[in-house]
Amino acid sequence: MNNFRAWLLMGLLTILLVLIGNKVGGQSGALLFFLIALGMNFFGYYFSDKIAISMTGSQPLAEHEAPELYDIIRNLAARAGLPMPRVYRTPSPQPNAFATGRNPANSAVAVTDGLMQMLNRTEVEGVLAHELAHIKNRDVLVGTVAAALAGAITMIANMLQWGLIFGIGRDNEEEGGSGLLGLAGTFLMIILAPIAATLIQLAISRTREFQADATGARIAGRADGLASALLKLERAASRIPMQVNPATSHLFIVNPLSGEAFARLFSTHPPIPERVKRLQQLRI
Repeated sequence: MNNFRAWLLMGLLTILLVLIGNKVGGQSGALLFFLIALGMNFFGYYFSDKIAISMTGSQPLAEHEAPELYDIIRNLAARAGLPMPRVYRTPSPQPNAFATGRNPANSAVAVTDGLMQMLNRTEVEGVLAHELAHIKNRDVLVGTVAAALAGAITMIANMLQWGLIFGIGRDNEEEGGSGLLGLAGTFLMIILAPIAATLIQLAISRTREFQADATGARIAGRADGLASALLKLERAASRIPMQVNPATSHLFIVNPLSGEAFARLFSTHPPIPERVKRLQQLRI
């Protein structure tokens, strides 16, 4: 099911890119952006883990640097029937974590510096079980592809702003009213394309968090650790800033930008109280 979602997501965001290309250069622009989208989809699929690691500034973490963390992940992976993922650290004092990779054999788990410092072992196990659940459910690919394509669409929309600035005089002079309509369409594309990409991310991201919470609680063998961790992570995210590309915010277990008022309007995560309530109702 999640593989289908990944391809559906690629298709929807590819359509957005083609529409942008058509607005920029007509049929030739649409073809060019379609080829760009194909290349991005291919690259995003096969290198999803590397894209997420790069976009978050995460770095490899050796076992001798964090033996307790490795012990927790190794035990949880065995319980989940998964191979041991690669382990990374994300340089941030905000406690958080994410998983990435197109399948269990090519997966990675990243934890921030603050995660091990602010949570007890039971809570850390709950968080890491949640991330392994994303790998087990094979939905980390969806999030990473979304991050890559949504980020690209936003970048291209920004480029359109410059095209609008430098093309406005010529279009008005040569095309008159039709030029004004074209400019209006381009302006709308600049505004709506990033919003549409974000909404597509939201539609997929929120549902998979509930599923990963439930699966993670079963992997850990208890739900209270994850429930307690989520409450701590939410409080920390509201007071400890994290420098992260907004396009990757949905990869983390808790929205790292939740302290920003505007970011809350487009949160990629369901409300923490609702997640905790569902965890408390689970029968493990």
